Amino acid sequence: MKELTYIEIPTPDTIGVIEWLENKWQPQSGTKVATRDGIRLQFNSPACSELSIFVWQLQRTTYLKIFQWGNKSIPQVEQIKQQLIREIRVSFPQKYPVPPAINLSQQSIFEALAQAYPKTVHFFQKMPNGEYDLNRVYWWEKRWRESVENPQQPREVIFKSDSASNNQPEYDLIYIGGALGVIHAAVMAQKGYRVLLVERLPFGRMNREWNISRDEFQSLIDLGLFTPQEFESVIAAEYIDGFSKFFDAYNPDYLKAKILHTPKVLNVAIDAEKLLRFCGEKLRQAGGEIWDETEFVRADVSDTEVTVKLTHLPTQSSKQATARLLIDAMGTASPIAWQLNGGRTFDSVCPTVGAVIKSGFAPEVWDKDYGDVLNSHGDISRGRQLIWELFPAGDGELTFYLFHYHQVHPENPGSLLEMYEDFFTILPEYRRCDLEQLVWKKPTFGYIPGHFSTSDRDRTVAFDRLVTIGDAASLQSPLIFTGFGSLVRNLERLTNLLNTALKHNLLTAKHLNQIRAYQSNISVTWLFSKGMMVPTGKTLPPQRINSMLNTFFGLLANEPPEVADTFIKDRTDWFTFTRLALIAARKNPALLIWILEMAGSKDLIRWLGSYLSFNLDALRNLLLASWFPGWLKQSQPWLEKQYPSLWLKLLSLNYQLRHSTKADDSNYKVNKNTVSSS
Repeated sequence: MKELTYIEIPTPDTIGVIEWLENKWQPQSGTKVATRDGIRLQFNSPACSELSIFVWQLQRTTYLKIFQWGNKSIPQVEQIKQQLIREIRVSFPQKYPVPPAINLSQQSIFEALAQAYPKTVHFFQKMPNGEYDLNRVYWWEKRWRESVENPQQPREVIFKSDSASNNQPEYDLIYIGGALGVIHAAVMAQKGYRVLLVERLPFGRMNREWNISRDEFQSLIDLGLFTPQEFESVIAAEYIDGFSKFFDAYNPDYLKAKILHTPKVLNVAIDAEKLLRFCGEKLRQAGGEIWDETEFVRADVSDTEVTVKLTHLPTQSSKQATARLLIDAMGTASPIAWQLNGGRTFDSVCPTVGAVIKSGFAPEVWDKDYGDVLNSHGDISRGRQLIWELFPAGDGELTFYLFHYHQVHPENPGSLLEMYEDFFTILPEYRRCDLEQLVWKKPTFGYIPGHFSTSDRDRTVAFDRLVTIGDAASLQSPLIFTGFGSLVRNLERLTNLLNTALKHNLLTAKHLNQIRAYQSNISVTWLFSKGMMVPTGKTLPPQRINSMLNTFFGLLANEPPEVADTFIKDRTDWFTFTRLALIAARKNPALLIWILEMAGSKDLIRWLGSYLSFNLDALRNLLLASWFPGWLKQSQPWLEKQYPSLWLKLLSLNYQLRHSTKADDSNYKVNKNTVSSS
């Protein structure tokens, strides 16, 4: 028996594929014999040789294999195989479904989506706020699609204004977006700034959960936002170990990998809503304000202030406020980010869906002391390599995520609703369970973006009196794609730089564009995420992405634990990255060809620019790390006072050096006065 081919047929209608094989497909030669799962092709000669063509379903899609029985070659077997693949591609093309247009004045969201997404509607109806949350899923997908489909002509929401007020602005800072935004807003309010936080949802509602490690959360304690005791109070659960493992049943033996154990990666589950409420209380105690259920409309920027126009959603009344600086923390839904960057606002995205369950998962299926950091249970499905995450939470709760790395493409923006239909269909394939017995607490969903930077000037994060943070600034980790972890890791950096800009009134786009969390050691890994997405309109061998993942994660599994820990937490250095890349290329020489096929020559050249920047940063770090941080610390009293613009630039450079090395952070810390308000 010999396997001749393995392909995916991008349809969940496996029965329809079998009927097509039996009744419509006419092979060039051989006699068809129907079987339960496909057909056999029998030949008069050579004797005892035939082809077995069978299909099966997994992950809401169909897979097909051809095996040859018998030792003698079959004439025209290659032509038969190519004919079958060619006609399958015509009869079952790749499709990118679009959610139906709905009118909620005439029907509920459940009624509107029941036909297109029956399982999604069924299980959202079992959730406490299911109707509200499903409306939110639909709204977010609709907003994302509108932005992706019209990237060159984004909706304008930021306008330059010639009118200037003689009055002092009402606030120093206005934050738009209350999830990641409230964390930074609370820190700045505690430093004496007048802060307003604007949130479209009722404040404290979250459609994601957050996981982090203790050493990463320490930055919030160091900044004074949390005490160690307060941090313990927002921990929902802490597990012993986390696993990363990718499906390898159809990989050759040399591309199979061990389980990667990362006991200190994402091992602390945070009660996200409790953390938000806590930050909200800290913000209010410091004199800040929160306007929730309020939507951003536009901002008018003058030489002296920014005026933000808003709509209070429950009453549909107009509101406005003025500030010295506007902070965009709206994430992928941000029209500001799209206006600033147009067609290259985001280069990649992770459409992510999931849910939190209170109970119903059998203890013998999953131990609450362990987490699934990254897991796949099948190959490419309808143009996506689906990946699972599973994190224990408090009181026996479990949080599931299903996501995939995705090219931002106007013909295929990526669908949350389609992903939810997958989620509720294939969850029992991933971990044995009866969905009807699960007690659903809430859904978790969103679009997590990425930007393929070649340098620290490759993305616009600011306008006069405006700067973006979090997902709106494409601040994320290319491996685990979490904006929360990236923001927390860079919070001191953003706070210190922003405080310096405010203190010296350095609020033009030129200065504010230096307030970013760019790291060349993260930028260079974007090719890794590019290699995990199927380009729109292309068909890849089903096992391709799992083969790439097993290549790289297999290397990490064979390294000392601290190597994987630093790599996944965005702390890798030039030597480690380059050494691992060379080992991967030697272990799997086809890797470079695969990446070229998936990324294309244009992106490969762009990545070479990223790697060149990484090399230059490594050289710069080698030349400066031993003396520059100390000199900067000693020079602060006169340098900041006499040349504030230069001080901001050098302070930003100091943080770039600090975040591109594994050296002791204390070497790079400047005087604590730089993070206190004037």
